[in-house]
Amino acid sequence: MRLDKFLKVSRIIKRRSVANEACDGARVSVNGRPVKAGYQVKVGDVLEIAFGKGTLKVEVTDVRETAGKAEAGAMYKEL
Repeated sequence: MRLDKFLKVSRIIKRRSVANEACDGARVSVNGRPVKAGYQVKVGDVLEIAFGKGTLKVEVTDVRETAGKAEAGAMYKEL
């Protein structure tokens, strides 16, 4: 699954266009290196997202095409 779609489906970022901009602006890194929106996310990847003053670091635990509000939180765990 593409990184921008994963960020939207997991509800880390609410809109895919915003996720795409974050990736293009080098505010998202996977396993310590900046990546583009087309990066293929795999289980076990560690994502680091820069939000304003802070950063969010999460590990991917599940990759699925669609997720309801209840399942979205189970797609990652915060580190």
